[in-house]
Amino acid sequence: MAHARTQGVRHAGLSWLWPIAVGLAACSTTPVANTPVLVTAAPAEIHAYFSNTGRKVLTFAGYSGSGYENEAAMLAAADRVLDDFDPKKTIVNIGATPDGIGAVYALAKRKGFETTGIVSTQARQYAASPQVDRVFYVEDATWGGYLEGSRELSPTSSAMVAVSDVMVAIGGGAVARDEILEAKRLGKDVRFIAADMNHSRALETAARKGLPAPTDFRGAVHEMFR
Repeated sequence: MAHARTQGVRHAGLSWLWPIAVGLAACSTTPVANTPVLVTAAPAEIHAYFSNTGRKVLTFAGYSGSGYENEAAMLAAADRVLDDFDPKKTIVNIGATPDGIGAVYALAKRKGFETTGIVSTQARQYAASPQVDRVFYVEDATWGGYLEGSRELSPTSSAMVAVSDVMVAIGGGAVARDEILEAKRLGKDVRFIAADMNHSRALETAARKGLPAPTDFRGAVHEMFR
């Protein structure tokens, strides 16, 4: 997760939900940085927004602050997935921040996709990706996944799964695992591409928390697809 404070962003109320803006930015070699629209909304309001677009929602899940051991391979995999979808009929949705899987935002913008992010209000202190068009903050005491001791998704993850037509996990930790599990339970189109988290970062995190050094870097989602 990036530690820069969010600056220069444009806030809006829920009045922009209907109608949505028409048109997509033209593809270019280097995606133009956006001034994201930032909105705090309830899961039902977010679902209504996406339903109103009439577009398919392609959601990417994966590592965020943990990063990727081979980011180039991750982006190549995401590129192949994006080639299966029409930018005029599809919205690319991720978790709003630029870290880890958030690098797919720039790739999606180069291909002409509208981009969105859904993230917990816990992330307000961090910068959104400069290539995300709209960010939905969900009031949530957690970062996502199942609520402790239950099989009920947190508000953020509930919104993420509800709006998604297709969920593609490229690696991914516990939150991504819980979202993919729920998406599978609901019969959604779920895809998985194996990818290691960044090894050195994982080792540093474990040492900082006083935990044993990890020996498996394939992530929690991988356990579902063995």
